[in-house]
Amino acid sequence: MDKTIPAKLPLYLHGNWIQSQSNDWLDVTNPATGAVLTRAPYTTADEMEQAVASAAEAFQSWKDTPVPERARLMLRYQQLLKEHQEELATILCEETGKTFDDAKGDVWRGIEVVEQAANIAALMMGETVENVASTIDCYSYLQPIGVCAGITPFNFPAMIPLWMFPMAIACGNTFVLKPSEQDPVTPCKLAELFAEAGAPKGLLQVVHGGREQVDFLLEHPGIKAVSFVGSVPVGRHIYRTGTDNLKRVQAFAGAKNHMVVMPDANKPAAINNIVGSSVGAAGQRCMAISVAVLVGEAQQWIPEIRDAMAGVKPGHWKDPDAGYGPLISAAARERVLGYIKKGKEEGARCLLDGTGASVDGYPNGHWVGPTLFADVTPDMSIYTDEIFGPVLCLVNADTLDDAIRLVNDCPYGNGTSIFTASGAAARKYQHDILVGQVGINVPIPVPLPFFSFTGWRASFYGDQHAYGKQAVRFYTETKTVIARWFDSDIEHAEHPNMTIQLK
Repeated sequence: MDKTIPAKLPLYLHGNWIQSQSNDWLDVTNPATGAVLTRAPYTTADEMEQAVASAAEAFQSWKDTPVPERARLMLRYQQLLKEHQEELATILCEETGKTFDDAKGDVWRGIEVVEQAANIAALMMGETVENVASTIDCYSYLQPIGVCAGITPFNFPAMIPLWMFPMAIACGNTFVLKPSEQDPVTPCKLAELFAEAGAPKGLLQVVHGGREQVDFLLEHPGIKAVSFVGSVPVGRHIYRTGTDNLKRVQAFAGAKNHMVVMPDANKPAAINNIVGSSVGAAGQRCMAISVAVLVGEAQQWIPEIRDAMAGVKPGHWKDPDAGYGPLISAAARERVLGYIKKGKEEGARCLLDGTGASVDGYPNGHWVGPTLFADVTPDMSIYTDEIFGPVLCLVNADTLDDAIRLVNDCPYGNGTSIFTASGAAARKYQHDILVGQVGINVPIPVPLPFFSFTGWRASFYGDQHAYGKQAVRFYTETKTVIARWFDSDIEHAEHPNMTIQLK
């Protein structure tokens, strides 16, 4: 791929950047300006077939590549990613609108997963027991499963691909990546650096497109496992279609993350974290806090929460004062504005209305200002639905038990937080809550890559989660060996030409 963004985005097949023969292309636009950055193809069926075939061919030799060599590839790759972090962040800003610091964080969280992939030798160790029966030993190996695929969302175009293909490839597999059609340039740059790190041809393929290309990967018999991050309806489709076609699937779906604020919490820290975690990245995070549950006297903090949110302004990524950027598309903006309208109609009290937000010099940007609703109840659509915008709902609870019941009644289980000075309250919350990732005085509890990203309930479909030890299990099969050797073979080994008499 060219160092500058090309007018037409190529495919990455068998280690080469190839111009698609597709007749159907889509515009990739800058969400802050509306300008077209490039055009991405709807990859043809023949090109999709080439991607899978190339990955399958490469797998035959890569699966037998010594584990330390795979680890060294990841070491070289993480170093290149660090050297190009700002370049990657700049590309990411142009196609997502994220602020520069947010974009650098997106890249960095991906780099951390690559660092974990460099530890693959320790992660792929099997198990052994001597003398499970008399003179019989049992031991197991972890072996790669084949060609894997990843379908990634628009909101983290660096981090989420790096959740997937480095771990899969380090385990000995090959990979076909289908990035979001809304911001595919950053993933292409990731692939370019992977090749520069010395990755053999065919380990990684990059294709573009929409549902037709996704369904191709879900239905193709050569794909053994599929990783997905996105919305609930698409996640269900991915899981059902993939498993119906006998594939291993991990599908990360929607979220409605709650932050419970106890009255003994550190007020400045709690308010600052409520605001940052709700409107940061324009609320376009699966781990964003979209509901703050104010317990007891913490309900008196509402005016201060409103004032703090009012001080955050959207803006272009080159503006150092911008709190966050635009929504990814005009359709996303209209969807968020629709929910703000619904919230008012359903009786929630709108304390801040971001409907009319604008940014000087960028009239075509997809801007929505910070929006705050109070008196929200669980039957309102702004509470039940994932809005994916800079909209925060305030819900009141009398006690910690009431707050726990509220969170557990929500069908999602991606992330939650509690802010409190009480160790007992925090322990009760972390134990009783039915959510996979819990923060204590931490607003967005995303685990570091030596743990796993563990959404629960309607936030995840599958058995093994992303990165950490669970990713290794997802991308490998366990082979168990039971071995027995006979004492008479020792004598034969010492005297191989001697005939051993059977007894």
